[in-house]
Amino acid sequence: MKSCRTAVAGLVLGLVLVAGCGGEDPEAEPSPTPTTSTPTQTAPPDTSPEPTPGQPEPEEPRSMLPNGYVPLWPFSGPAEARSFRPGGYASWNLDAGGTALSFTRSYLGFTGIDRITSRSVNGTEARIGVGFRAEGRDLTAAVIHLFRVGGDPDGPWEVVGTDDTTLSLTTPAYGGRTESPATLGGRITGVDESLQAKILHPRAGEPLGEHCCTPAGGQDARWRLTLPYEGEIEKVATIVVWTGGHVADVERFAVTGIRP
Repeated sequence: MKSCRTAVAGLVLGLVLVAGCGGEDPEAEPSPTPTTSTPTQTAPPDTSPEPTPGQPEPEEPRSMLPNGYVPLWPFSGPAEARSFRPGGYASWNLDAGGTALSFTRSYLGFTGIDRITSRSVNGTEARIGVGFRAEGRDLTAAVIHLFRVGGDPDGPWEVVGTDDTTLSLTTPAYGGRTESPATLGGRITGVDESLQAKILHPRAGEPLGEHCCTPAGGQDARWRLTLPYEGEIEKVATIVVWTGGHVADVERFAVTGIRP
Protein backbone atom coordinates (compact mmCIF):
# COMPACT_ATOMS: atom_id res chain seq x y z
CA MET A 1 0.00 0.00 0.00
CA LYS A 2 1.31 3.49 -0.86
CA SER A 3 2.25 5.68 2.20
CA CYS A 4 0.97 9.23 2.66
CA ARG A 5 2.46 12.23 4.44
CA THR A 6 2.12 12.38 8.22
CA ALA A 7 2.41 15.24 10.68
CA VAL A 8 3.51 15.10 14.25
CA ALA A 9 0.75 16.51 16.42
CA GLY A 10 2.77 16.51 19.64
CA LEU A 11 3.68 14.43 22.64
CA VAL A 12 0.98 13.53 25.09
CA LEU A 13 1.96 11.43 28.17
CA GLY A 14 5.01 10.17 26.26
CA LEU A 15 3.01 8.77 23.25
CA VAL A 16 3.52 10.01 19.70
CA LEU A 17 0.22 10.44 17.86
CA VAL A 18 0.51 10.25 14.13
CA ALA A 19 -2.40 11.58 12.02
CA GLY A 20 -3.08 10.44 8.42
CA CYS A 21 -3.29 12.98 5.64
CA GLY A 22 -6.60 11.78 4.20
CA GLY A 23 -5.70 10.57 0.62
CA GLU A 24 -7.64 7.55 -0.79
CA ASP A 25 -5.88 4.28 -1.61
CA PRO A 26 -6.66 3.46 -5.28
CA GLU A 27 -6.02 -0.26 -4.67
CA ALA A 28 -8.38 -0.56 -1.70
CA GLU A 29 -11.72 -2.33 -2.28
CA PRO A 30 -14.68 0.07 -2.54
CA SER A 31 -17.41 0.07 0.08
CA PRO A 32 -20.40 -2.11 -0.91
CA THR A 33 -23.33 -0.26 -2.53
CA PRO A 34 -26.54 -0.55 -0.50
CA THR A 35 -29.01 -2.97 -2.06
CA THR A 36 -32.42 -1.84 -3.26
CA SER A 37 -35.67 -3.55 -4.18
CA THR A 38 -35.37 -2.85 -7.91
CA PRO A 39 -35.68 -5.82 -10.29
CA THR A 40 -32.01 -5.44 -11.29
CA GLN A 41 -30.78 -6.53 -7.86
CA THR A 42 -29.73 -10.08 -7.07
CA ALA A 43 -32.62 -12.12 -5.72
CA PRO A 44 -32.53 -12.73 -1.95
CA PRO A 45 -31.73 -16.19 -0.63
CA ASP A 46 -34.57 -18.73 -0.91
CA THR A 47 -36.10 -19.00 2.56
CA SER A 48 -39.16 -21.03 1.52
CA PRO A 49 -39.80 -24.09 3.69
CA GLU A 50 -38.70 -27.52 2.59
CA PRO A 51 -41.45 -29.65 0.97
CA THR A 52 -43.45 -31.75 3.38
CA PRO A 53 -42.55 -35.44 3.01
CA GLY A 54 -45.04 -37.17 0.73
CA GLN A 55 -46.18 -33.91 -0.91
CA PRO A 56 -45.35 -32.81 -4.51
CA GLU A 57 -42.19 -30.75 -4.85
CA PRO A 58 -42.41 -27.22 -6.32
CA GLU A 59 -43.06 -27.24 -10.02
CA GLU A 60 -40.01 -27.32 -12.25
CA PRO A 61 -39.73 -24.95 -15.22
CA ARG A 62 -40.17 -27.63 -17.86
CA SER A 63 -42.76 -28.20 -20.56
CA MET A 64 -45.43 -30.79 -19.94
CA LEU A 65 -46.07 -31.33 -23.67
CA PRO A 66 -44.49 -30.29 -26.97
CA ASN A 67 -45.48 -26.79 -28.07
CA GLY A 68 -48.98 -26.46 -29.48
CA TYR A 69 -50.54 -29.46 -27.75
CA VAL A 70 -53.36 -29.26 -25.21
CA PRO A 71 -53.41 -31.54 -22.13
CA LEU A 72 -56.84 -33.19 -22.21
CA TRP A 73 -56.60 -36.04 -19.72
CA PRO A 74 -55.79 -37.23 -17.07
CA PHE A 75 -53.72 -34.13 -16.16
CA SER A 76 -54.88 -30.60 -16.98
CA GLY A 77 -51.55 -28.93 -16.20
CA PRO A 78 -47.93 -29.43 -15.04
CA ALA A 79 -48.76 -29.21 -11.32
CA GLU A 80 -51.20 -32.12 -11.58
CA ALA A 81 -48.75 -34.11 -13.66
CA ARG A 82 -46.02 -33.65 -11.05
CA SER A 83 -48.29 -35.17 -8.43
CA PHE A 84 -48.13 -38.46 -10.28
CA ARG A 85 -46.43 -41.27 -8.43
CA PRO A 86 -46.36 -44.87 -9.64
CA GLY A 87 -49.23 -46.53 -7.84
CA GLY A 88 -50.90 -43.19 -7.10
CA TYR A 89 -52.84 -43.44 -10.32
CA ALA A 90 -53.72 -46.91 -11.58
CA SER A 91 -50.98 -48.67 -13.49
CA TRP A 92 -52.82 -47.97 -16.77
CA ASN A 93 -51.29 -44.47 -16.85
CA LEU A 94 -47.83 -45.91 -17.51
CA ASP A 95 -49.17 -47.76 -20.57
CA ALA A 96 -50.29 -45.88 -23.69
CA GLY A 97 -53.00 -48.41 -24.52
CA GLY A 98 -54.34 -48.46 -20.99
CA THR A 99 -54.45 -44.66 -20.89
CA ALA A 100 -56.27 -44.45 -24.24
CA LEU A 101 -58.92 -46.95 -23.14
CA SER A 102 -59.38 -45.32 -19.75
CA PHE A 103 -59.80 -41.92 -21.43
CA THR A 104 -62.44 -43.35 -23.77
CA ARG A 105 -64.37 -45.39 -21.24
CA SER A 106 -63.95 -43.51 -17.94
CA TYR A 107 -63.75 -39.90 -19.10
CA LEU A 108 -65.78 -39.85 -22.32
CA GLY A 109 -68.19 -42.47 -20.99
CA PHE A 110 -68.05 -44.71 -24.08
CA THR A 111 -68.16 -48.03 -22.24
CA GLY A 112 -68.87 -49.95 -25.44
CA ILE A 113 -65.35 -49.11 -26.65
CA ASP A 114 -63.54 -51.99 -25.00
CA ARG A 115 -60.45 -52.91 -27.00
CA ILE A 116 -57.27 -51.70 -28.64
CA THR A 117 -57.41 -52.09 -32.42
CA SER A 118 -53.98 -50.62 -33.32
CA ARG A 119 -50.86 -49.47 -31.53
CA SER A 120 -48.01 -47.21 -32.62
CA VAL A 121 -45.51 -46.09 -29.96
CA ASN A 122 -42.46 -44.06 -30.97
CA GLY A 123 -40.45 -43.09 -27.91
CA THR A 124 -42.52 -40.59 -25.95
CA GLU A 125 -45.34 -40.29 -28.54
CA ALA A 126 -48.10 -42.81 -29.22
CA ARG A 127 -51.18 -43.34 -31.37
CA ILE A 128 -53.61 -45.96 -30.10
CA GLY A 129 -56.65 -47.18 -32.02
CA VAL A 130 -59.63 -47.97 -29.77
CA GLY A 131 -62.83 -49.66 -30.84
CA PHE A 132 -65.31 -52.49 -30.50
CA ARG A 133 -66.20 -55.84 -32.05
CA ALA A 134 -69.10 -56.10 -34.48
CA GLU A 135 -69.95 -58.15 -37.54
CA GLY A 136 -67.24 -60.64 -36.57
CA ARG A 137 -64.35 -58.17 -36.60
CA ASP A 138 -62.71 -55.40 -34.60
CA LEU A 139 -63.72 -51.90 -35.72
CA THR A 140 -61.81 -48.72 -34.87
CA ALA A 141 -63.83 -45.84 -33.42
CA ALA A 142 -60.91 -43.39 -33.07
CA VAL A 143 -57.13 -43.16 -32.91
CA ILE A 144 -56.05 -41.53 -29.64
CA HIS A 145 -52.92 -39.33 -29.74
CA LEU A 146 -50.76 -39.31 -26.58
CA PHE A 147 -47.43 -38.03 -25.24
CA ARG A 148 -45.41 -38.96 -22.19
CA VAL A 149 -45.52 -36.07 -19.72
CA GLY A 150 -42.42 -33.87 -19.87
CA GLY A 151 -40.79 -36.12 -22.45
CA ASP A 152 -39.86 -38.54 -19.67
CA PRO A 153 -39.37 -42.01 -21.24
CA ASP A 154 -40.68 -43.56 -18.03
CA GLY A 155 -43.35 -40.97 -17.24
CA PRO A 156 -47.14 -41.19 -17.41
CA TRP A 157 -49.08 -40.73 -20.64
CA GLU A 158 -51.29 -37.75 -21.47
CA VAL A 159 -54.08 -37.68 -24.09
CA VAL A 160 -53.82 -34.69 -26.44
CA GLY A 161 -56.45 -35.48 -29.07
CA THR A 162 -57.53 -37.81 -31.88
CA ASP A 163 -56.24 -38.40 -35.40
CA ASP A 164 -59.40 -37.77 -37.42
CA THR A 165 -60.28 -39.40 -40.76
CA THR A 166 -63.92 -40.02 -41.75
CA LEU A 167 -65.23 -37.89 -38.86
CA SER A 168 -63.41 -34.69 -37.94
CA LEU A 169 -64.00 -31.90 -35.40
CA THR A 170 -62.29 -28.72 -36.59
CA THR A 171 -64.51 -25.99 -35.08
CA PRO A 172 -63.72 -24.62 -32.55
CA ALA A 173 -60.04 -24.68 -33.39
CA TYR A 174 -57.84 -27.00 -31.37
CA GLY A 175 -56.56 -25.10 -28.32
CA GLY A 176 -58.86 -22.18 -29.10
CA ARG A 177 -61.62 -20.52 -27.11
CA THR A 178 -65.39 -20.51 -27.33
CA GLU A 179 -68.48 -19.31 -25.51
CA SER A 180 -71.87 -20.89 -24.91
CA PRO A 181 -73.54 -21.83 -27.14
CA ALA A 182 -70.51 -23.29 -28.89
CA THR A 183 -70.64 -23.76 -32.64
CA LEU A 184 -69.15 -27.10 -33.65
CA GLY A 185 -68.21 -28.19 -37.14
CA GLY A 186 -66.14 -30.56 -39.22
CA ARG A 187 -66.45 -33.14 -41.98
CA ILE A 188 -67.95 -36.61 -42.20
CA THR A 189 -68.17 -39.52 -44.60
CA GLY A 190 -71.07 -41.90 -44.07
CA VAL A 191 -74.69 -42.72 -44.69
CA ASP A 192 -77.61 -41.88 -42.40
CA GLU A 193 -75.36 -40.60 -39.58
CA SER A 194 -76.65 -39.02 -36.37
CA LEU A 195 -74.23 -36.68 -34.60
CA GLN A 196 -74.17 -36.15 -30.85
CA ALA A 197 -71.79 -34.01 -28.82
CA LYS A 198 -70.86 -33.02 -25.27
CA ILE A 199 -68.34 -30.87 -23.47
CA LEU A 200 -66.42 -32.27 -20.49
CA HIS A 201 -64.20 -30.86 -17.78
CA PRO A 202 -61.93 -33.06 -15.60
CA ARG A 203 -63.21 -31.45 -12.39
CA ALA A 204 -66.89 -31.67 -13.29
CA GLY A 205 -68.82 -34.78 -12.38
CA GLU A 206 -71.26 -34.32 -15.26
CA PRO A 207 -70.94 -32.92 -18.79
CA LEU A 208 -71.13 -29.13 -18.95
CA GLY A 209 -73.41 -29.49 -21.97
CA GLU A 210 -74.85 -32.14 -24.33
CA HIS A 211 -76.42 -32.19 -27.78
CA CYS A 212 -78.59 -34.73 -29.57
CA CYS A 213 -79.00 -35.15 -32.48
CA THR A 214 -77.99 -33.72 -35.87
CA PRO A 215 -78.46 -35.74 -39.08
CA ALA A 216 -75.36 -35.90 -41.28
CA GLY A 217 -73.83 -37.88 -44.08
CA GLY A 218 -72.30 -37.85 -47.53
CA GLN A 219 -68.77 -38.03 -48.91
CA ASP A 220 -66.45 -35.76 -46.94
CA ALA A 221 -69.47 -33.56 -46.27
CA ARG A 222 -69.53 -30.60 -43.92
CA TRP A 223 -71.52 -30.82 -40.69
CA ARG A 224 -72.44 -28.19 -38.13
CA LEU A 225 -74.29 -28.10 -34.80
CA THR A 226 -74.74 -25.88 -31.74
CA LEU A 227 -73.77 -27.02 -28.25
CA PRO A 228 -75.00 -24.92 -25.30
CA TYR A 229 -73.24 -25.48 -21.99
CA GLU A 230 -73.12 -24.17 -18.43
CA GLY A 231 -70.28 -23.92 -15.95
CA GLU A 232 -66.77 -22.53 -15.92
CA ILE A 233 -63.94 -23.93 -17.99
CA GLU A 234 -60.78 -24.17 -15.89
CA LYS A 235 -57.54 -24.53 -17.84
CA VAL A 236 -58.92 -26.87 -20.52
CA ALA A 237 -62.10 -28.70 -21.52
CA THR A 238 -62.75 -31.51 -23.98
CA ILE A 239 -65.40 -31.43 -26.71
CA VAL A 240 -66.33 -34.80 -28.20
CA VAL A 241 -68.59 -35.51 -31.15
CA TRP A 242 -69.70 -39.00 -32.17
CA THR A 243 -71.97 -40.97 -34.44
CA GLY A 244 -73.48 -44.45 -34.19
CA GLY A 245 -76.65 -46.45 -34.29
CA HIS A 246 -75.85 -48.89 -37.08
CA VAL A 247 -73.98 -51.63 -35.24
CA ALA A 248 -73.07 -49.84 -31.97
CA ASP A 249 -74.08 -46.79 -29.96
CA VAL A 250 -70.69 -45.17 -30.59
CA GLU A 251 -69.08 -46.15 -33.88
CA ARG A 252 -66.80 -43.17 -34.52
CA PHE A 253 -65.76 -40.18 -32.43
CA ALA A 254 -63.44 -37.18 -32.50
CA VAL A 255 -62.27 -34.80 -29.78
CA THR A 256 -60.72 -31.37 -29.46
CA GLY A 257 -59.50 -29.28 -26.54
CA ILE A 258 -60.54 -25.70 -25.75
CA ARG A 259 -59.26 -23.16 -23.23
CA PRO A 260 -61.22 -20.66 -21.10
